[in-house]
Amino acid sequence: MGAFSGKTAVVTGASSGIGRAVALRLGEAGAHVFAAGRRTDALAGTVEAVTAAGGAATAVAAELRGPGAVQGLVDLAMTDTGRLDVMVNNAGVSFRGSLADGDPETWREMLEVNVLALTVGSQAAVRAMRACRAEGHIVNISSSASRLEAPGFYGATKTAVNAITASLRRELEGDPIRVVTVIPGPTATNLARHHPDLLRGVANSLGEELGPPSDGLFPTEALDRAAAAGPVLASADDVARAVLFAITQPIDLSISEISVQPARRPPVTA
Repeated sequence: MGAFSGKTAVVTGASSGIGRAVALRLGEAGAHVFAAGRRTDALAGTVEAVTAAGGAATAVAAELRGPGAVQGLVDLAMTDTGRLDVMVNNAGVSFRGSLADGDPETWREMLEVNVLALTVGSQAAVRAMRACRAEGHIVNISSSASRLEAPGFYGATKTAVNAITASLRRELEGDPIRVVTVIPGPTATNLARHHPDLLRGVANSLGEELGPPSDGLFPTEALDRAAAAGPVLASADDVARAVLFAITQPIDLSISEISVQPARRPPVTA
């Protein structure tokens, strides 16, 4: 029997990367995982991996930009299993561009996904956990971009995540619901493919050419090799293990924040 046998978890952004790794770890621990994401084919792979690990999983194709979507996701978990024990707000988007010249529509999307959906998901989780009297955990995935001197708009949304999570943690001190901020540093996920300076530095450190972008994104091979070759990038599972550590602590202990960083900062080229 796993630590989460008979319990229910919701993970957003579970199609790939950190969300998929968290879903797999929770499934291995016995949870029924409701895995949400935009790509149905990738979600099917997540469900298959969770099931193969001995867990149960339900794929939920969802576009989280509308506030009702994440509420509906929590409602589905409650309807199907009667409870909610873990909520992992992981879904996020990142677009490059300066504040002086950036596209306000990309800012809107980052706000709606990175901040609003996360906040609505946290609120819905609190209500569900109270309703089923769960000793619950809410995990909000931030980013080390929130701690940069010039983080850009993406970093600003993650700074908001930090503030919102800290406020919610304080609000819930009287409830058996713990709230943790997990702050990944450079990690080998699809999100990093939007940052060519990081990828070029990683590729150069391996003595390789990055190659041209495809559909506006850079190939993942350099990321995968860097994560496997040494402590330059964290892996998605590194972050998932940090999440599992936080949510397996006694409910009377608050793990407020975990920062997950590679042992060596990746090189960045101009």
